[in-house]
Amino acid sequence: MRAYLRIMTGSIYTDVSAYVRWGFVPALLIIGSSIGAAKADEKLAVARQNMIRVIELHARIDADIVDRVAIGEAVLDAMAEVPRHEFVAENFRSAAYEDRPLPIGHGQTISQPFIVALMTEMLELEPDDVVLEIGTGSGYQAAILAELVREVHTIEIIPALAETAAAALEKLAYDNVRTYVGDGYFGVTEAAPFDGIMVTAAASHVPPPLIEQLKPGAKMIIPVGSSFAFQYLMMVEKDADGRVTTSQTLPVSFVPLTRGE
Repeated sequence: MRAYLRIMTGSIYTDVSAYVRWGFVPALLIIGSSIGAAKADEKLAVARQNMIRVIELHARIDADIVDRVAIGEAVLDAMAEVPRHEFVAENFRSAAYEDRPLPIGHGQTISQPFIVALMTEMLELEPDDVVLEIGTGSGYQAAILAELVREVHTIEIIPALAETAAAALEKLAYDNVRTYVGDGYFGVTEAAPFDGIMVTAAASHVPPPLIEQLKPGAKMIIPVGSSFAFQYLMMVEKDADGRVTTSQTLPVSFVPLTRGE
């Protein structure tokens, strides 16, 4: 009994056994696969643009709470450029551009896009800056920072997450990101001082080693509070004379800063 393949075009089935003999079916399958991939990419691109619009709307709604900090074009462009779906598990890719955190394993999350954009904006970064991130997680925030500054140093205490994040960043050619495994409470002394520091997990207090690693005139943004109570984004500023001031912004909810043994 001869086996053959039928392809459906509209409501018409076409016998393509001849195409099989001539080797055309693999080409047809490749073309079909390419079209499917292109459609998926297009869908993700539309979702990413929708995410940007939601971020802008969210920023307007919370303008009074965050002291009227607008999300600038540079940060929005970075958010539009970085493929967030590359930093989440396959089963969460359909939700990658929703304005909410998503689990990344090991009890950790990838942050809500609006919070990523807001924290990035609050650091007021310049293209030649060198920045420290505490809590690499998925690597997404590091990628956003890498779009805006000369160099990013990011440290993660969970080796498996650090490895996965480094692989994702390498895949996307972010060669200006340096990843470390270690206790972020102590920062990265060998690369200090920094033009900005971002902490992406909640601490009970502002770690003194991070203040020491902050350049005069630079800022640190960090969620402070208990994992079982209110947390607030704190802005830490060091002036040209080394004096440090702190200010409280909006309430947030972050996973706790994991410490070493």
